[in-house]
Amino acid sequence: MTEALTHGTLESIDGRPSLRFELSLSHPIERVWQAVSTPSELGRVFPGAADWTPAEGEVVDLGGMSVEVTQVEAPHILTWVFADQPQSFELTREGDRTRLVFTHVIDDLPSAQTAAGWEIYLSRLEPHLDGEYVSDEQAHRRWTEIHERYAERFGVDPTPGREWAAQNLPVSGG
Repeated sequence: MTEALTHGTLESIDGRPSLRFELSLSHPIERVWQAVSTPSELGRVFPGAADWTPAEGEVVDLGGMSVEVTQVEAPHILTWVFADQPQSFELTREGDRTRLVFTHVIDDLPSAQTAAGWEIYLSRLEPHLDGEYVSDEQAHRRWTEIHERYAERFGVDPTPGREWAAQNLPVSGG
């Protein structure tokens, strides 16, 4: 697996805190689009990937919670709302590479914990595109280290994330 990204930044969209990740992927935009929009592929990178088409206006039940797809402009933009929090992939062609920007507008979630989670998921994307599989366990091995860097960068209390890791991760160190 590649080195930890730590590409996430904390920004503001419409007065709400937002996490933004920007990656340059060594694959064409059509291939990256397929990976982020096809349930069987998305499920190899993100947990609980939605079983969606995706189509604008589509609502997907995730067992009591739902995802509403709000914009689809293949192969460039895919946006949805989950738990009143907009999330999106924006893809831009850069020669034979693709620039991916992932944004998650958050509320009062612990931003270091959320940033570490998204970074873990996004770190699985390039290996997936290369035909490799990174398991959840492999991906989460560096979660604690990544979380601590985000807590320091964002100036937030790392305690909630540390507690979550102690309860949920079999390997919570670097």
